[in-house]
Amino acid sequence: MSQSISRVFIYLFFLVGFIYGCNQSREIETVQTHFDFNTEWEFVKDMDTTITDELFEQSESELEWEQTRLPHTANIEPLVIEDQQWQGDMFYRKFFEVDPEMKGKHITLKFEGAMHEADIYLNGEKVGYNAGGYLPFVVNITDHLKFDEENVLLVKLNNEDNSQIPPGKAIEVLDFNYYGGIYRDVYLAAKDLLRISDPIEADRVAGGGILVSYENVSDSEATVSVQTDIENGRTESANARLKYILQDADGNAVTSAEAEVKLESGSNRLQTEKMMVRNPNLWSPASPYLYTLTVQLFEREELIDSEQQRIGIRTFGFDDENQFVLNGERLYLRGTNRHQDYPYIGYALSNEAQYRDAYKIKEAGFNFIRIAHYPPDPAFLEAADELGLLFMDAIPGWQYYEDGLFAERALKDVRKMVRRDRNHPGIIFWEASLNESEMPEEFMDQAHQAVKEELPIEDNYTSGWADYAYDIFIPARQHSTPPEYWSGYSKDKPLFIAEYGDWEYYAQNAGFNQDAFEDLQEQERTSRQLRGDGQRRLAQQALNFQEAHNSNLKGNSFGDANWVMFDYNRGYAPDIESSGIWDIFRIPKFANYFYQSQAGPELEESNSEFYGPMAYIANYWSDPDFTEVRVYSNAEEVALLLNGEEIARKQPDINRVSTELNHPPFTFELDEFTPGTLKAEAYIDGEVVATDERITPQDPAKIEMSVDLSGKEIQSGVNDAVFIYANITDEDGTTVWDAENPVEFRLEGEGELIGHNPINAEAGIATILFRAGEVPGTVTIKAFSEGLEAGSIQLTIN
Repeated sequence: MSQSISRVFIYLFFLVGFIYGCNQSREIETVQTHFDFNTEWEFVKDMDTTITDELFEQSESELEWEQTRLPHTANIEPLVIEDQQWQGDMFYRKFFEVDPEMKGKHITLKFEGAMHEADIYLNGEKVGYNAGGYLPFVVNITDHLKFDEENVLLVKLNNEDNSQIPPGKAIEVLDFNYYGGIYRDVYLAAKDLLRISDPIEADRVAGGGILVSYENVSDSEATVSVQTDIENGRTESANARLKYILQDADGNAVTSAEAEVKLESGSNRLQTEKMMVRNPNLWSPASPYLYTLTVQLFEREELIDSEQQRIGIRTFGFDDENQFVLNGERLYLRGTNRHQDYPYIGYALSNEAQYRDAYKIKEAGFNFIRIAHYPPDPAFLEAADELGLLFMDAIPGWQYYEDGLFAERALKDVRKMVRRDRNHPGIIFWEASLNESEMPEEFMDQAHQAVKEELPIEDNYTSGWADYAYDIFIPARQHSTPPEYWSGYSKDKPLFIAEYGDWEYYAQNAGFNQDAFEDLQEQERTSRQLRGDGQRRLAQQALNFQEAHNSNLKGNSFGDANWVMFDYNRGYAPDIESSGIWDIFRIPKFANYFYQSQAGPELEESNSEFYGPMAYIANYWSDPDFTEVRVYSNAEEVALLLNGEEIARKQPDINRVSTELNHPPFTFELDEFTPGTLKAEAYIDGEVVATDERITPQDPAKIEMSVDLSGKEIQSGVNDAVFIYANITDEDGTTVWDAENPVEFRLEGEGELIGHNPINAEAGIATILFRAGEVPGTVTIKAFSEGLEAGSIQLTIN
């Protein structure tokens, strides 16, 4: 057994970060109190769970400990999980040393996510327990650390079905999975006993840490209100000084405030200060402007603690017609749902991978995310704030409710969710509801009230699928009946269609009960289409989403969210849920471009990273029997050219499924198929603003390779994973869309390839995951297939 030792030396007064403000003469200091605790872990699963002395020793053992780092998944799953995901017991272990300078500090471990029942042991003594896999928990280890010798931390985890831990429902009947492991970041925090508290550890209503809210927000001014929860863990009373500094995106200090505070021993205090910001840059999806808030805690002139967060100034609510208003202007929320798993590695995504998913959602033309069906990784929320995506946060739950401990824990999840996420500018609604679950009215009242208590501000809205206690009603489209669905909803209450485009086309008479597959539609008519199912079926999927979205726009809803962004595995069925507008490998389907066409167009180049002018031909131009050419574009007019000659020019479609759309597609019905180059030119004010083309592919000849970065370079030392694509192309580089050649990937350099290898191409593309190693540098990945010229790609690892 190899040793795994992490040496943690923490000098709180010397590890200081500096931020330079252009409008001030001195640095803004921040004390580093949170330290990466993700490295040098050991892992074992399917073992005897008896806690013995041997587990806390580095001597030889019968257990086969695997060396790993976090985030980590307990099991590498197959691409298609046919027989349910792995479930069971697992141990994580870490040997580490701390410096004697840490004596006298308040020392905790913060787990961002561990699935889903955890027992924590330090040096042989049980120090913590947590039930729940989607929200953080904090373990106070101050009195259990050794400062003059090695410590050993042991985490016992279990992710088996547990009806008392939300979501509660057994995997075999669940529409998603709960993959085992410590799959999010872990931090060691070391703070002065006089400190800014942690909102999760403090466990106080509307307390803990920092709570930011906004008043009197306009283009000319805004008031930023900051509540700070300070704790005094010392044996004597203490006098301290709080300083608040708000910086703009360039690092300039725009406003500040100070306050003197006195705390008795063992007490806490909530201190609120208000700061005026002149001419604020308001946060919105179109302009996601972030300020940096720094809160410093001084004892006399010594900086002893600090917290720093990015915030966005905005105001939102509903007008008298129950339409959503952001910063004084109506905004229709065009959204999607997202499950957080990757193929093979389940939930164990790096922060960079979380960002890439958010980037794709923005790129697809959406401005809103309704998370499904649990709180996401904090890094995903940070990405949403940065990219400009509004958000509906949600507690874990789906089609299950149980009185007693389950309900108690679900209500606790409501409070934890708000405490963790309350300062994110993107979060505008709190889904304090167990999705599609028969909740008693008492539970819904309590869940709604918990959000109001935890966030006692004006801009605070709860949402739920049941039309009872919540501020916003969020049914799925299939919860009503065709053809009107929710267009006739007449209550004086905001309405948001939280899911649409899948179930109503898959099993019209089954309601929301996915155990009952009644009157299934023909496969070609459903929205559950893999990329490999062919272009006709991908076109039908896109048409389904178009029809449903157009239908939603006829009613009084202020927004909608399609089901779903990415294909995913689930417990109750032996196949991939394929109603995603991107596949499980994060490759877009035709439907992605329908949604992209509904945004914009932003004509100024400086604003066109997202929502710019676009055109996409939803036809591979490879099938003589498929001559309907639909072009998705946000332009005014589209010309279609074949082999260099214009053959048609059209205005947007006018038909039953396009009446309400921002930008209807352009459909060309061609009389015959002629191989060659099909080109679409999109016009605004008579000028070409976007083009797209398809070339009829010839026989497969070679492999061309690419990598999915989506706004984030590959990062070493964090278990970052990216998708590597091998396109099967003809001699001219045109993808052969029906190619299914087996492809073998080979890695030269540090890192790891994860997934089936070799793997057959699907719709011309074979995919594998590459996980970066511990050090920066370059690696080369090659792809081979019999009879084809090999492909190669060199990756830079930061």
